[in-house]
Amino acid sequence: MTKVNAVLIAVLMTCALLLVTSQHRARKAFIELERAQAMARKHEVQWNQLQLEQTQLAKHSRIDAVARKDLRMLPVAPERTLYVASPAGRGAADAASAPPLPVVPAVAAVREFR
Repeated sequence: MTKVNAVLIAVLMTCALLLVTSQHRARKAFIELERAQAMARKHEVQWNQLQLEQTQLAKHSRIDAVARKDLRMLPVAPERTLYVASPAGRGAADAASAPPLPVVPAVAAVREFR
């Protein structure tokens, strides 16, 4: 009977240690889960702030103000606009079969226009 009691006590102690170990692991996993959820909430708040900031930076009025102030850009005046027309008397079908017009680089055209 004492051998049976000793075996039962050993089994009981083993089960108790396994229970404590599993509870400890469960608590550690729960704490890690809470940390991960807190980090996810933090990242979500940061993401929302970045989206709001991007929306603010992409407003047309801000882009216009930055272009005028920092880049010193001005709206194009009609007298500075270069209009390109097809040769006189040619329609779309005639222009397609006609010999190609000489190509003028855009930079050169802008420099000559100024």
